[in-house]
Amino acid sequence: METLAKILNSLKTLDRRIIFTVTALAVIIPLVTGLAIPSKKITKEVQGIYDTIEKLPPDSKILISFDYDPQTKPECHPMTTGIIMQCFRKNIKVVGIALWPMGSSLGEEALIEQSQAFNKVYGTDYAFLGYKSGGDVVIQKVCTNFRDTFPTDSKGLPLKDIPVMNGINRIADFAAAFSISSGDPGLKQWTIIAHEQTGIPVGGGCTAVSAPEFYPYLNAGQMVGLLGGMQAAAEYEKLLDIKGKALAGMGAQSVVHMVIILFIILANISYFYEKKKQKLGIVD
Repeated sequence: METLAKILNSLKTLDRRIIFTVTALAVIIPLVTGLAIPSKKITKEVQGIYDTIEKLPPDSKILISFDYDPQTKPECHPMTTGIIMQCFRKNIKVVGIALWPMGSSLGEEALIEQSQAFNKVYGTDYAFLGYKSGGDVVIQKVCTNFRDTFPTDSKGLPLKDIPVMNGINRIADFAAAFSISSGDPGLKQWTIIAHEQTGIPVGGGCTAVSAPEFYPYLNAGQMVGLLGGMQAAAEYEKLLDIKGKALAGMGAQSVVHMVIILFIILANISYFYEKKKQKLGIVD
């Protein structure tokens, strides 16, 4: 009992640097060790993205628009990596564009990384056409004339010299279009413009805070699926049977939440212990 009293008394003067250090370790250790806490349930919107790609025949062509920036990379980039990985596994050809300036470098980075992992050849298995300003206008233009909007790839190579672009004249020539976005222009515009004008299957990913605004489109059948935040990205990685950054991120998030809850419980125990001492007139 005396030992317990000493511990409770020490909590009053606990150096905040200890709390900060423990919290930091709770984040760093799971990320470094790759601790994964997989979700037991796969939501239907995540399953929708996976099933849409899985049902496409080999050599199908899909478009991915990279509409996010480094600020939302922790949430959005694992989705990008997962979609490209699934496509390359299925021998589905990928064409990437960006409606956000910083999305261009992030998207190209993901394409190069996965192409090396799956021995895919630029121009034959995938292509990256770079960033195009204009937002909604760009989406409207690719619905009718893709080549006028993107006459070359990101390096200036004409589309006629890129085999994967053969037969692509408008957005509907792709089997599906995906947008990984953290704002406007992004997934919302691809849904209400590209899908509504051409009927092309549209899906994608977004930050967790943005996810609720897309459920009306999902419920209306305007989107094939949605990866909403890191939790959804972790579910997608589970479907892909990989331990990626989203699963590791959710592991770190779960551990740090438990640490914070523990600190809250200890703080409350200390508080009530002090109240009881005051009531009994006990002086240290």
